[in-house]
Amino acid sequence: MKYFYTILFFSLTLLLFSCKKSEVPVFQESELETYRPEYHFTPKKGWINDPNGMIFIDGEYHLFFQYYPDSTVWGPMHWGHAVSTDLVNWEEKPIGLYPDSLGYIFSGSAVYDGENTSGLGSSENPPLIAIFTYHDMEGEKSGKTDYQSQGIAFSLDKGKTWTKYAGNPVLPNQGIKDFRDPKVRQIIHPDGQKSWIMTLAVMDRIQFFESPDLKNWKLLSEFGQDVGAHGGVWECPDLLEMTAPDGTKKWVLLVSINPGGPQKGSATQYFIGNFAEGKFTPDDTMIRWLDYGPDNYAGVTWSNLPSSQNRTLFIGWMSNWLYAQVVPTKSWRSAMTLPRELSLIDINGTLLLQSKPAKELENLRKEEYSISNEEYPLPSQAFELIAEVEDEFTLEFSNELGEKLILSKEFGLVSIDRTRAGKSTFHEDFAAVHSSPMSWEARTIRVFIDASSIELFVNESEITMTSLLFPGSPWKTVSLSKGLEDVRVFSLKK
Repeated sequence: MKYFYTILFFSLTLLLFSCKKSEVPVFQESELETYRPEYHFTPKKGWINDPNGMIFIDGEYHLFFQYYPDSTVWGPMHWGHAVSTDLVNWEEKPIGLYPDSLGYIFSGSAVYDGENTSGLGSSENPPLIAIFTYHDMEGEKSGKTDYQSQGIAFSLDKGKTWTKYAGNPVLPNQGIKDFRDPKVRQIIHPDGQKSWIMTLAVMDRIQFFESPDLKNWKLLSEFGQDVGAHGGVWECPDLLEMTAPDGTKKWVLLVSINPGGPQKGSATQYFIGNFAEGKFTPDDTMIRWLDYGPDNYAGVTWSNLPSSQNRTLFIGWMSNWLYAQVVPTKSWRSAMTLPRELSLIDINGTLLLQSKPAKELENLRKEEYSISNEEYPLPSQAFELIAEVEDEFTLEFSNELGEKLILSKEFGLVSIDRTRAGKSTFHEDFAAVHSSPMSWEARTIRVFIDASSIELFVNESEITMTSLLFPGSPWKTVSLSKGLEDVRVFSLKK
């Protein structure tokens, strides 16, 4: 009889944990290397940081990135390369650009020179042009200040291979040691003429250059020495033309800064204003942050998206220079954030930049579970949670080791508490509570959790926070402490 009740108990348990909608799922450990994300891009091995040269061509999204294949710490920079047709499944390709006698290959951008203004292709086969910073490490070590300059390379096979321009550098240094990260776009002037505009980070400001052919550049103006957040070097700028909710045209300038972010270390600020006659003029001097978490940095946007997409597509480096080189991964270090769609929104009369998960991410969704209990088992280490909230809320993710990750909104602050969320001794600033001010009502939340990260979007991305996590075991349970309704969880899988 005892044997019968034992069999009955296990049978009921299996029934309870069947993986059907609205029923309790079975938790399954990932077969991937510890902490390697399941649906964020990481390299097979080595070190990565800034995304570079993102361009869309012939149905493929190209993602280049700062890459050192021979170590898991920063070293001689290359441009790594990956492609995707859906922003979800990435195929790592051979290295795009290697260091040479002029230096390491630092951050930059890529454009489609459809009219062959550079003369490096032909009318039948226009080139892709990569614009990047050369970093002369020997020059830096010897005490020079002009060790960074801008170079270009061209591709005639849609980004598969690149040839460096024989006349490099196309923009020599002005005697300023931080002179880098060119982001180039083509603009149409009021008279109908076109030109290339380069947005360049120069120590504590941004400089704008113009060129007819991507090879000869002249300085137009500079911006930011006395505006915005300072306290660190300005990096990785991006100039975006966007439309405000009332239909007016605006220009948005992204500027990453390290250190000096709201959570210590790295972060990305932005300015909203106008760009005319080669000069950027902000609407105000308000400091705005793209992401209030500690781990979204150096992000820029894709070029050459077809007009039919009608969106601005962004991705960032998911880390922070405070601890990027010591996080507890083994064969690889660092990942990219989720791809996001940027747009302007109006919150109580103030324009803000919305950073919303790209719609393609919904293709990751597999099983769906509705949660009605205060505690609920999680389906996997990779999942998405969506819920309605009653302004103030608290939810907690936990595992069998007693580790906890807490999300909340209280007293006008949205917070991610990772003080007890796993390994943290590798850096004294890692275990912390990170908060974003939010004086208006929270109505919904959307949470993406992967093996070693969380990305939180409040009210359709009015507030965004990205954070790395290194739990000793994947999260097993979610607890709904207060203020949550209509909670749904999706198991995510590529």
